[in-house]
Amino acid sequence: MASPPTLPISGNQSTAAGQSSQPIGTPAFRAFITRLSSSISRGFANRRPWLELVDRSSLVRPDSLSDAASRLRKNLSYFRVNYITVIAAVLSLSLLSHPLSLVALLCLLGAWLFLYLFRPSDQPLVLFGRAFSDRETLGVLIVSTVVVVFLTSVGSVLISAVLVGLAIVCVHGAFRVPEDLFLDDQEPANTGFLSFIGGAASSAAAAAAPAVAARV
Repeated sequence: MASPPTLPISGNQSTAAGQSSQPIGTPAFRAFITRLSSSISRGFANRRPWLELVDRSSLVRPDSLSDAASRLRKNLSYFRVNYITVIAAVLSLSLLSHPLSLVALLCLLGAWLFLYLFRPSDQPLVLFGRAFSDRETLGVLIVSTVVVVFLTSVGSVLISAVLVGLAIVCVHGAFRVPEDLFLDDQEPANTGFLSFIGGAASSAAAAAAPAVAARV
């Protein structure tokens, strides 16, 4: 009995090969998230005990502005991760109380990540039947960012939340007596209050650098 003829599948193979050869942005996005999360995890490893932060017996009114500034500088160096967590918590609560602002920020972040940073550079963005170049996409994203942040309530929500968080940090740092803190005098100068944010930002920038460099 003769075997049935074999149907040609060259078209399907070429289509599959073409699809598999197309670069995708998912691995780059996973690398970005992995490096960012590992940097944040390393930063939180240096977090001080919260009971030490809220010890009421160590809260004493400063004698002068210079004394308050000295306390603030030492406490910022020692509790920097805790203070950043407090500011982030205030910012999160503020955004949760304004869900429209939160949704707008998430949409803006997703647009930057998936429409520009991690979108394959050889695949133009096609919306409503029109192809947009990288320069046009970047221009639209910049204009959208300016509109969302500065021309809506999002900017005021962010600024007010950050100011409230900074006020809490400054008041606590000025009233917290740092004599019981084991400050390391040999600590490098770049480990100040913003070192945790700087480390996370530099790690995120390093992860996103290949995607940005491919478009330059």
